[in-house]
Amino acid sequence: MQRDAERENANAMQDAGIVQITTDPEQYLRYLNCQADNPSYSAGNVALVMVQDASATIFGTKERWKSLSRSVLASEERNGTKIFTRSTFGKGYVLTDVFDIRQTSGRDLKHTMLQPDSKEMAAALSALINYSVVPIVTESTLPLPALYDPDQMRLAINPNYADQEAFAGIAVEITHARFHGKGYNANYSRGDYELDAQSVGYMICRRFGIPAEAPDTSNLTALYEGYEPQDRRQALHEMQNMAQKIGGSIERAITPQTRLRGNPSRSR
Repeated sequence: MQRDAERENANAMQDAGIVQITTDPEQYLRYLNCQADNPSYSAGNVALVMVQDASATIFGTKERWKSLSRSVLASEERNGTKIFTRSTFGKGYVLTDVFDIRQTSGRDLKHTMLQPDSKEMAAALSALINYSVVPIVTESTLPLPALYDPDQMRLAINPNYADQEAFAGIAVEITHARFHGKGYNANYSRGDYELDAQSVGYMICRRFGIPAEAPDTSNLTALYEGYEPQDRRQALHEMQNMAQKIGGSIERAITPQTRLRGNPSRSR
């Protein structure tokens, strides 16, 4: 009975967190930062951690921290936050404790920071461009680093922009192209998907230390008006999933071993 009560409480907290994220621009931006820093966690679990720990940044289970040569402080072992993870026995989900980095000690984390005019940046840009689902054309007169054309279903790139500007612009436009899905998404319009695309691009840039403007959240509340918590969570999940996949592809292209900040994405 106590376990069922804990699950119900966690579900309620998760729904409340999702609703807050998708109605409060400040919380939405905090969510993007937190999700970007924990790319393999589900949107629901990131929301759950945010509700329980207002100071959370990078978090993981005891096992995850151990794999990163860090350990949970003895004084913090009872102060973990609850998330949902897949049960090791059979189907379903169980509640598991995770701990923020400030609750741990040990080796400093390694963060991938792409530098302009480096071979890693060149490999990252190549991996990013390869993630496009539409043809790519070069347009030197384009007043932007990149632009997806939904009518012609092609991505134009201006080669005259510096690496970091190019990376940030291409990340957003490739996201637009993937949301459009070669025209199979009949509900696609640039206006309706602009915040989602900017958000995915922002998370990818943050993951690799690329400067990027925060998304325009002025229409956040209107965009999610009428959505139930599960529908809001699904929308965030789609962004998280795309950012994780594109980011993972880039990570594999620039380093032999992928370094992910967070737990494997077997989470709810």
